[in-house]
Amino acid sequence: MTKSAGKSVYRFGDGSAEGRADMRDLLGGKGANLAEMSNLGLPVPPGFTITTEVCHSYYQNGQTYPNGLGSEVEDSISFIAGTVGAKFGDKDDPLLVSVRSGARASMPGMMDTVLNLGLNDETVEGLAKRSGDARFAYDSYRRFIHMYSDVVLGVEHHDFEDILEEYKDSIGAVGDTDLSADDWRQVIERYKECVEEQTGKPFPQDVNDQLWGAISAVFSSWQSARAVTYRKLHDIPDDWGTAVNVQAMVFGNLGDTSATGVAFTRDPSTGANELYGEFLVNAQGEDVVAGIRTPQNITEQARKQAGSPDPSLEELMPKTFGELQDIFAKLERHYRDMQDLEFTIQDGKLWMLQTRSGKRTAKAALKIAADMAEEGLITKQEAVQRINPMSLDQLLHPTLDPSAKRDVLATGLPASPGAASGEVVFDSDEAERLKATGHRVILVRVETSPEDIHGMHASEGILTTRGGMTSHAAVVARGMGKPCVSGAGSIYVDYANERMTLAGEEITKGDMITIDGSNGQVMKGLVPTIKPELSDDFARIMSWADDIRTLGIRTNADTPADAKMAREFGAEGIGLCRTEHMFFEAERIAAVREMILADDEAGRRQALDKILPMQRKDFIKLFQIMSGLPVTIRLLDPPLHEFLPATEFEVDEVASAIGVDPEHLRARVAELKEFNPMLGHRGCRLAITYPEIAEMQARAIFEAVVEAGRQTSTPPVPEVMVPLIATRAEFDLIKDRIDAVAEQVQSETGKKIEYLVGTMIELPRACLMAADIAKTAEFFSFGTNDLTQTAFGISRDDSARFLGDYTAKGILPIDPFISIDRDGVGELVKIAAERGRSAAPGLKLGICGEHGGDPASVHFCHEIALDYVSCSPFRVPVARLAAAQAALHDAQDG
Repeated sequence: MTKSAGKSVYRFGDGSAEGRADMRDLLGGKGANLAEMSNLGLPVPPGFTITTEVCHSYYQNGQTYPNGLGSEVEDSISFIAGTVGAKFGDKDDPLLVSVRSGARASMPGMMDTVLNLGLNDETVEGLAKRSGDARFAYDSYRRFIHMYSDVVLGVEHHDFEDILEEYKDSIGAVGDTDLSADDWRQVIERYKECVEEQTGKPFPQDVNDQLWGAISAVFSSWQSARAVTYRKLHDIPDDWGTAVNVQAMVFGNLGDTSATGVAFTRDPSTGANELYGEFLVNAQGEDVVAGIRTPQNITEQARKQAGSPDPSLEELMPKTFGELQDIFAKLERHYRDMQDLEFTIQDGKLWMLQTRSGKRTAKAALKIAADMAEEGLITKQEAVQRINPMSLDQLLHPTLDPSAKRDVLATGLPASPGAASGEVVFDSDEAERLKATGHRVILVRVETSPEDIHGMHASEGILTTRGGMTSHAAVVARGMGKPCVSGAGSIYVDYANERMTLAGEEITKGDMITIDGSNGQVMKGLVPTIKPELSDDFARIMSWADDIRTLGIRTNADTPADAKMAREFGAEGIGLCRTEHMFFEAERIAAVREMILADDEAGRRQALDKILPMQRKDFIKLFQIMSGLPVTIRLLDPPLHEFLPATEFEVDEVASAIGVDPEHLRARVAELKEFNPMLGHRGCRLAITYPEIAEMQARAIFEAVVEAGRQTSTPPVPEVMVPLIATRAEFDLIKDRIDAVAEQVQSETGKKIEYLVGTMIELPRACLMAADIAKTAEFFSFGTNDLTQTAFGISRDDSARFLGDYTAKGILPIDPFISIDRDGVGELVKIAAERGRSAAPGLKLGICGEHGGDPASVHFCHEIALDYVSCSPFRVPVARLAAAQAALHDAQDG
């Protein structure tokens, strides 16, 4: 035991609670919401929450508990017992409890739960007498032994399943409901024998030992592999910890007047304002999500839509259904958000076990936020803040082409919308391995469990043969934005032989299939996709975001297709056009190589004359698409050897194609080879050595401006960007050349050309010398990809080999190439911005690295008052929304 840190246990139930909804950091989301529901007077079984501070203490002190916790827990167990009129461990009138996790952020299925705790060989008899149903009592006991042994004692889940299946086969039983009380007694004995064989100890009979074993298991599950993986995927800090909730059991498996269910106050897939959920009669909570039995629809409308022959809760228990509707409406109004709820009906009495903000797809999130704003439940600003910017990725990628032929092999439940094609894989580890080698896979499982989370993350989509719309696979897939088809019961999966059988066809590992999570179809082969159509809800939210944000959003685009797509996504110009990408096209690369192989300036200019009209044509198209919006064009950046062949075979092939001596080509390749090309002869250094390259590109830009100006009413204003500047002298030398070309084109065409010449700030020295560089540069664009490389001394191409170790060991909070390193790289950007504007107050500042589409980095750019961020086309909506949220956050702080 360690020193007590104060109050560690908070009680709830019986119409009141010691906690509140705003105490989720201390009580976790589940504990805070149980307390809040109790304070609202809703029917909540009594219980108590052990705080997240105890979790911190548990890990900081060698997995021991603070002094005084034992007595607080003992007193709280007595409170529960007194409230329900039972006694913990009493053989005649036993109190049974559940023990559940509850972090401040929802982590569905990632941590451990134990139900029916308090049962042993004696108390099971008392439960049988009190309930008048021996079968129910022994069924509950076998469930407890199974769950407790799996969670607390480390006995494998499948060991118990094997015992149960073997027993059912021996008596000719088909389902669990075919087993009598005596059958369950026999199964229990076999379970206990299994536990003793596996652990060397009998199954624990002392209820207090059971309780503390379960509490420790829940705290320990915070550091389980699946929980750690989930936190990494969802950016949940490791130091938050989990609370533990101990609550009186209520039973949905007491007969036909009992049931258990999961519901959402709005559809979590579409966002439609209609009750959505499933339930099972005569079942416990884990049965609904385990997929062993097919759940029934809560509403009659949903039952009819699903074509289910099983009655809805609305039809079976209309009075209870009405109570549920009232409670659901009350909770949604109270929390002002869509709620995910768990409930149990015991002998016709409704009990609420949980409420939390429901996980939802990006499509649903947009609709729910937009609708709630229109309904007056939340403000437009709150609606904008409700959307995770990164979740918009779900909406911006292709779906299946409705006109394409579909060879449908099976149909399951449409558990998570979207479509995906990939190679079939049956194992999560294999899915992760194949993903790392560039394969696109569909993970196929009978049912998923939290241990599959890494495989689900690695896959393009998930297919299960068991489970409903609220199963583990469905909930996790929706949270990840991955397509999922669940409950495809006509599919037989053979793990041992890595194959599945459906519609008379055998599909083996590596075969290609397509799933459509929007309608539940499983199709043979690869089905073509089409570009998604963005909803009116998307347009509403983005319109509100644009009204709020102050940061401009541009795109990184090198082709007309990218530029067009970015405009459709709301880009306000091009922040980075990489001209070298245009050089790699088949008809151009020969001319580029001719230029590189030329022996003198005259030869280079002759080759460049061939490239000029191609570049001019490219720029005209970009200017036309951007229609007067700013277009920032970076001069040639990569070292010249990147345009030359690498292998001996390629050298011979290229030499033959362009008509040069292979030995001459080999010599030039060797001459251009560098030990560290990233820090070598590239960027502005090329323009210093070969000014004719920059002159050709400048001419192509300015001639394109004139031509595009003739074709449109709004002539473009190009921003010519010189890369990799370290000194003002470098920049001035190149700018003089660019200005001279502009003068020539203006003289030749008789047209006045508006343009800016600026630089890409991507070296630490340039950041420090920004005040000097800003005296002649008309804009700065921070190239944070290279700035991160040069600040850290890390090659981005090689960093994946070891940066994972850095983040795993807490050296870095996140890969600095994904989200900007505020303390180091960010400080350099801030210094450059401040010094640049001190010399030139109107200096335009932007960012064009990959960080321009990262929400956290966008927040940083807003904070230091940059003018714009630039990102890939698909990230434009992400950046627009993140910029609005940054402005709202700034306003709240102010």
